[in-house]
Amino acid sequence: MKIYETKDGRSYLLPFILVTSLFFLWGIANNILDVLNKHFQDAFELTRAKSGLVQAAIYGGYFLMAIPAGKIISRWGYRAGVLTGLILFGIGALLFIPGENINSFYYFVACLFIIGCGLTCLETTANPYITVLGDPSRAAQRINLAQSFNGLACIVAPVFGGMLVLANDNLTLPYTIIGITVLLVALLFSRVKLPEIGDEPAGEAAGEEQPRGLWQTPAFVLGVVSLFLYVAAQTGFNSFFINYMNENLGFAPDKAASLLGFGGMGLFFLGRVTGTWIMSYVKPWILLTVYALTATLATLVIVFGTGKPALMAFFVVYFCESIMFPTIFAMALHRVKGYTKQASSYLIMSIVGGAVAPMLMGWIGDNAGMALGFIIPAVCFAVICFYGLFYGKGQKSVAR
Repeated sequence: MKIYETKDGRSYLLPFILVTSLFFLWGIANNILDVLNKHFQDAFELTRAKSGLVQAAIYGGYFLMAIPAGKIISRWGYRAGVLTGLILFGIGALLFIPGENINSFYYFVACLFIIGCGLTCLETTANPYITVLGDPSRAAQRINLAQSFNGLACIVAPVFGGMLVLANDNLTLPYTIIGITVLLVALLFSRVKLPEIGDEPAGEAAGEEQPRGLWQTPAFVLGVVSLFLYVAAQTGFNSFFINYMNENLGFAPDKAASLLGFGGMGLFFLGRVTGTWIMSYVKPWILLTVYALTATLATLVIVFGTGKPALMAFFVVYFCESIMFPTIFAMALHRVKGYTKQASSYLIMSIVGGAVAPMLMGWIGDNAGMALGFIIPAVCFAVICFYGLFYGKGQKSVAR
């Protein structure tokens, strides 16, 4: 049985391919931010803490738009959620064109907020939709495979942004390309009918007790917390990778952007691809626990180490981060029958963690050195490790 097929043999290959393409698009939007962060620091002479508004704008949109996005999907269906997201995304990107003449940091922040609202609709739609496009027992594998294309975008975006933004000081061209592409994809989705699949949980197992509601389900509640912390850690790493490489290891900003794209994000992509395969043999919660523990230890090397050990530790973290978001998402949706769309809204809302970590890490970096700022992601990874262990204990209890 293929990953996009149900137990009775029904295939969802076409919607799986179309929706998976969205993971690539929002991966581009999210990961070019790491280049913008450094660009705005230099162009507008910002402190690192203030430059964190770049991420805060995007992830603030996630926080404010998640519940409305869930309501759009519940009332008008998955395609409406996709189209709303793509249109907002495209408009926000094209608004960068007049921004070249306005030349205001806060104008660009407003554009990024609009993009963030669009991305919220896309993620609120695509993540749960992917989990129900096939056998529920393979939901974690399915979402990891789809998220692999998000990982591919993680490679492309820093290199794309480094060449156009850092090397050539041009913001208009990359966002014009992104905006036009996104609106063309919206046109495609407007012509395609997506199957509306019932509101069933990802990973529901026969005979398992169903919850009375979302907030009476510990695996969901802790999943929301863990997703908040994961996005905080990932965004913090990406936001200050270039700063760390420049200040602590002596790399030029454009070279550091290429290192982030080909090195860090290359391993991130590899981790998602291999993680999807490993989950055919290893339970998702076990893999999450091992990767989170490894990431915690590697981040401590970044905080307290120097030179090649610190550089290698960055690459270890990017590999280990790879499976965390999709795996936590699928685990948190486990046994929430009848609440999938609502649960997805809360999980996407937790992405606001990405607005918190960069500002906090930037403040620490301004006052105590950039290396010490990475203590924040270390704490986040440690809590995620606990979530994996907690979830595994719950699974064993159900089995008994």
